Amino acid sequence: MKILVLNGSPKKEKSDTMHITRAFVEGMNEVSQNEVHIIHAVETHIEYCTGCFACMRNGGDCIHHDDMRGILEDILNSDLLIWSYPLYCYGMPAPLKALLDRTLPLSSMAMQKVGDRYEHVGQADFSHLKYVMICGCGFPNSRHNFEPAVMQFIRCFPNEHTMITVPESPMFNAPEAAGVTEPRLALIKKAGKQYAESGKISEELLKEITSPMIPEEKYAQIVNGTVN
Repeated sequence: MKILVLNGSPKKEKSDTMHITRAFVEGMNEVSQNEVHIIHAVETHIEYCTGCFACMRNGGDCIHHDDMRGILEDILNSDLLIWSYPLYCYGMPAPLKALLDRTLPLSSMAMQKVGDRYEHVGQADFSHLKYVMICGCGFPNSRHNFEPAVMQFIRCFPNEHTMITVPESPMFNAPEAAGVTEPRLALIKKAGKQYAESGKISEELLKEITSPMIPEEKYAQIVNGTVN
């Protein structure tokens, strides 16, 4: 399988969330060796979408001549897209959001009704693609934090999507937290293996992964420097 990791963190490989993503991919590789390509959005030259819709009218040819042309080819040549990013203002960091906006050439202006909503008709075949969102945040709880990012992902990728949201993710870059982060990464690795075997992650395992690693109050105290 060809896996394309789209990393939205400006910290690149040092990203808190990339610890989660690497563990997930390692789990997938236990089932079968995959071809993995990582794009750090912050390293790319991607102009902002102007909303001119030229690309949707002329077969996908954007007015900008930048790195996005090659990235679109990488996307279409992949089997799985992993959108890996930390939560910024309850959504994607700006470089990754710019990349997402510029996937517009994959769609046309024509619309069709799918279920109870309308969607643009594709002008490229990406029906083979599967999508995973891996998102970490610095708050100690998942509730009232990830919901906007989750809803955006569902709307952008209504089919074949899987989402992993992990609170307290800065702990993955703290060596002194290894006692709680290593068991969590083992669970994420197990999730990657499950996904590779069945295309799904069990609800029970997801519940474990998305729960706080340490009590919420204790985490907040550590961040605030008020631990006794």
